[in-house]
Amino acid sequence: MAIDYSKKPEQNTGGVNLDKINLTKDAPTVSLSKGGSARGVTRVNLDWSRGEQKKGFLAKLTGASNGVDLDLGCLFELADGSKGVIQALGNSFGSLNTPPYIHLDGDDRTGSVAGGENMHINFERPELFKRVLIFAMIYQGAPNWAAVDGVVTLSPPSGPQIEVRLDSPNNGARICAIAMIESTGQGVTVNRLVEYIDGSQSDLDRKYGWGMKWQAGRK
Repeated sequence: MAIDYSKKPEQNTGGVNLDKINLTKDAPTVSLSKGGSARGVTRVNLDWSRGEQKKGFLAKLTGASNGVDLDLGCLFELADGSKGVIQALGNSFGSLNTPPYIHLDGDDRTGSVAGGENMHINFERPELFKRVLIFAMIYQGAPNWAAVDGVVTLSPPSGPQIEVRLDSPNNGARICAIAMIESTGQGVTVNRLVEYIDGSQSDLDRKYGWGMKWQAGRK
């Protein structure tokens, strides 16, 4: 069932954080369909633990002795059929005010940058979008999602933040499909995925039917 957070929150009497919605397996979807909650720029933040803080035997177990380069990115499909990828790999940082209306701020290669990595999606005209698939990729370092303890937070123009934790890790995979943002005639919804892909971006593409052609790239 989708959560409609355009409604006025009830009084907090049980210690629940009304400023943040945690998408889980049991409650995977939030709706931004009412009250213009989706209109404007939504910030997508990826934050994770610094792997290089671990030393010695524990580091060997976690594969984190040299740190982990965890990248934030997305596949996008606009309403006009345009498709593409936003990611640090290949310097595909996008543009906020012209198509694809998505911009990745930069590339935090160690997890040491305060605030992690940030991507902005301009939903001033949500009808220009069809879908956006938010993903994270371990570009460098051992594919150990439990060690990096990643979390993605979406901050829409109004309403509470939306948090998706990269739990239930598959430590053999390098890519995690985190969330699908879909724009329909009824508004915008965010759906938790947290599905781990054993392969590259092309495998992520095939999993969700994007239908793009891929070639090797580097940062």
